[in-house]
Amino acid sequence: MLKPIREKERDACVLIKDAKFPAPFDSRLEFSCSARGTWNIVHIGMLIPEIHQIFVCAQSCLRGVVLTAAEMNAIDRFSNIIVRENNVLEGDTEDLIIEGVGDILSKLPYKPKAVLVYTSCVHHFVGCDLPLVYKRLREKYPDIEFTDCYMNPIMRKSGLTPDQIMRRQLYSLLDKEELEQKSVNIIGNNYSTDESSELVKIIRDNGFTLREITDTKTYAEYKEMGKSSINISYNPVAREAGRYLEEKLGQKHLYLPLCYGFDEIEKNLDLLCEALGVEKMDFEENKKAATEALNKSQKVIGDTPIAIDYTLTMRPLGLARLLLEHGFNVESIYVDSFIAEEQEDFNWLKENYPEIKIYATIHVKMRFVDRKSDEKILALGQKAAYFTGSNNFVNIVEGGGMYGFDGIVKLADLMIDAFLNEKDAKKLIQFKGLGCENYETNCK
Repeated sequence: MLKPIREKERDACVLIKDAKFPAPFDSRLEFSCSARGTWNIVHIGMLIPEIHQIFVCAQSCLRGVVLTAAEMNAIDRFSNIIVRENNVLEGDTEDLIIEGVGDILSKLPYKPKAVLVYTSCVHHFVGCDLPLVYKRLREKYPDIEFTDCYMNPIMRKSGLTPDQIMRRQLYSLLDKEELEQKSVNIIGNNYSTDESSELVKIIRDNGFTLREITDTKTYAEYKEMGKSSINISYNPVAREAGRYLEEKLGQKHLYLPLCYGFDEIEKNLDLLCEALGVEKMDFEENKKAATEALNKSQKVIGDTPIAIDYTLTMRPLGLARLLLEHGFNVESIYVDSFIAEEQEDFNWLKENYPEIKIYATIHVKMRFVDRKSDEKILALGQKAAYFTGSNNFVNIVEGGGMYGFDGIVKLADLMIDAFLNEKDAKKLIQFKGLGCENYETNCK
């Protein structure tokens, strides 16, 4: 029996004391809000310089990816091959890809260094022989490199997610080289890690070469990443990329997750020093600076309610705990599930602040949430801004390149600025891939 969609609004919101870990909400019909700052597979693939993307899928599926390429002014690096009903019925999906790619390459005004071919769920449904496809393409175009990428929504709920796979494939074109012991990569990020972060300073101050895909300007520079002896990741979705490169290229993988607890930050930085074979540092001054920045921010913001969402940081619970420990008034967190690393922070919040509200972001009933408030709310993240209707928000995604104690100082300053100065949330959050717009581009 059908029930009104507004019934049981509590299905999309739960107090943390009643929340289940790691999945506080049931998986069901989903809603996508208009906060578009997170990156998708088109944005991420464009981080490799001098490549061309070709999406192979049904016409109805192309709308989103075509618009993404157009919005980021990269339509000249993007093509598509449409899979029609007759291709499925006649079983010629392999020929369609091979001939379609050939037709596109013959018409391009330039020769790409590599081509990222994105196949879709239909190819898996019909059993398309993708290994054969790539074998034929590499034989036909030996001077162009090809790699397999996927636009496959059926993979969202099991195994590796499309995001994890894309960040792995981002480095699939790297070759096995003689490793340079004084070279390090930071992998899996859409933004360059801040030069002022302790992570980067330890690497550079000890004479190591640091490479990050976000800083590469040519395909040759990208390929240089294959020479580094260590890959560092701090985004959870990049762990698979680290494992893959460790197996393929013999590069050691060091996972130093983005976090907000002082002890965990110091532990990560100590692990970095150990891996590099350098002397460990004293971080007391860094901790002091972070504490002072938080105290300064709290004096300005006071008891103003704060809403945090998972698009701002991979560790929303850890950030909530940090702010609460320093006197801020965190009232709500917008997140659909928790990663394993947040278990300790989840337990702490549940015990010490049991009334914090956990909101889903994709639950269909969030479509009907009242997005207006009579009081001022400081939103940390685009989705928090959308659901609270606040124009006082910090507009970053995936940590924004900030890391460590230095990252906490910068975030505290951004919170002050967001509290004192309103933004036009409706205008800003509609742009896909924050940082990929023409006026502020990280993409090549």
